Amino acid sequence: MTKKLAILGAGESGTGTAILGKARGWQVFVSDMGQIKPAYQEELDAHAIRWEQGMHSTDEILSADEIVKSPGIPDTAPLVVAAREKGIPVISEIEFAGRYTQAKMICISGTNGKTTTTLLTYHILKNAGLNVGLGGNIGKSFARQVAQNNYDYYVLEVSSFQLDGNIHFHSHISVLTNITPDHLDRYDYKLENYAHSKFRLALNQTKADYFIYCADDPITMEYLPESNVQAKLIPFGLHGPRESGSWVENETLCIKTEKQNTTIPMRNLSLRGIHNTYNSMAAGIVANVLEVRKDIIRESLSNFENVEHRLEFVAKFNGVEFINDSKATNVNSAWYALESMEKPVIWIAGGVDKGNNYSELKALVRDKVKIIVCLGIDNMKIHQSFQGDVDMIVNTLSAKEAVHVASRLAASGDVVLLSPACASFDLFDNYEDRGRQFKEAVRNL
Repeated sequence: MTKKLAILGAGESGTGTAILGKARGWQVFVSDMGQIKPAYQEELDAHAIRWEQGMHSTDEILSADEIVKSPGIPDTAPLVVAAREKGIPVISEIEFAGRYTQAKMICISGTNGKTTTTLLTYHILKNAGLNVGLGGNIGKSFARQVAQNNYDYYVLEVSSFQLDGNIHFHSHISVLTNITPDHLDRYDYKLENYAHSKFRLALNQTKADYFIYCADDPITMEYLPESNVQAKLIPFGLHGPRESGSWVENETLCIKTEKQNTTIPMRNLSLRGIHNTYNSMAAGIVANVLEVRKDIIRESLSNFENVEHRLEFVAKFNGVEFINDSKATNVNSAWYALESMEKPVIWIAGGVDKGNNYSELKALVRDKVKIIVCLGIDNMKIHQSFQGDVDMIVNTLSAKEAVHVASRLAASGDVVLLSPACASFDLFDNYEDRGRQFKEAVRNL
C-alpha cells in the first residue's frame, strides 16, 4: 500500500521534499498556513502533487504515515504536538532526503560564518573537479537535488532547526563554526539547549568521520566534552602549531591533517577579518581531509568572492565606502563586522532585537564608530547601550532614509556599514530584502 507523506510548509524546502517524495512513490500532500508562491504552486501542479494554502486540514495531515515540517515551524506548534502524540514521525527535510542518496555529506552549522564557510568549501571542491552539490539553507533544497541530480558529495548549510528533526541522518564531515546566543526563543531561552542542538551535527557519526570545530570559541569548548562526539576531532584557531587542524603562524595559514599539510600566506586570502580567517581554516581542513590538491586549495582560498549581504562592498561616493552586512542578524556577527573595519564607521544598526546583549560591542564601538544610525521601529536599547560611546545616535525608519542620513553625516575616508545585529521583520521581509533596499538606496545617492 502506498504510504502517505504530509509536508508542512511549501517554500523551497517543502516543495523540494514533495518532488522527491512523489518521485520515490509516496502519496504526497502539502499544506501551508500562509500563501504559497506562484512558482511553487506551478511546480506542485506539474508534478500532480496535491496542496493547500491558508489553512491546515488537520484530519488529512494526521492520517499521514510521516510528516516533514519546514524548519521554521517550531516543535511546539499544535499540529506537530498532535502528530507526535499520535505516534506519527515528524522529521526534517534533511532526514528525509538523506535516505535516498549514497553521497558523502559535508554539513556546516554554527551561529555565524556557516554560509560563507559552506560556499567557500563548495568553491574549493568544485574547483577540484568533484561531483558536488550545494544545498541546505542555500539555493536549491537538498531534497530537490537528491530528486533531480546524482552527486557524489553534498556541501550543506544546516541550521539548528534542521538538525533538531534528524534521527538517522549521517554527516561524514561536520563543521561547527561557533556557538553564540541566538534563536533562544526556540530553545526555552536556555543556551545549553541551543548548544546541544548544534552538536547534533555529530549525531550518527563514527570514528571514520570528522568533526571540525573552532578551538577559540568558548561555548563550543564548554559543551564539546559532554557531547560524546565519536568522530575524529579536528580543531582550528588562531594559535598553533597543532598536531592536526589549522592555525596562523608567521603570517601564514597552516592546515595539517593525516594525509597532507597545506600552507597559504595570509595576504593571499581573498576574505579579510578574523571571522573570515576562521571560515578559510574550516573550509581548508575539509579540503585537506578530502585530499584536494594543495595548489587548488591555495588558488580557491585566494579567488573566492563572498556571499551577498555579508560584508559586501556596494559603492564608494565622495570618498565614503558603503558596505552591506545585512546578514548580521545577531550581536556576534556585528562584532566581527566592526572588528574588520579599518576606517571610521557610520554604523547602521537595529531591527527586531532577539534578546541582544550589546555590552560585548561597547569597546569596539568606542574605538571604531563615530555615529550610529538606527534602522528600526524600537531603538531604545541601542540608545541606552551606546549613548556616550559615539558622537551621535539618529533614528530612521527606512533603508533610503538611513542611507541618506549616513551619507550626509559621513566624511571622506569613512565607512558606512549596515550590520544590524538584529532581525529585519519590523521593516523588511527578511535580511535579503533589507540588504537589497540598502544597496538600491546607495546606488541612488
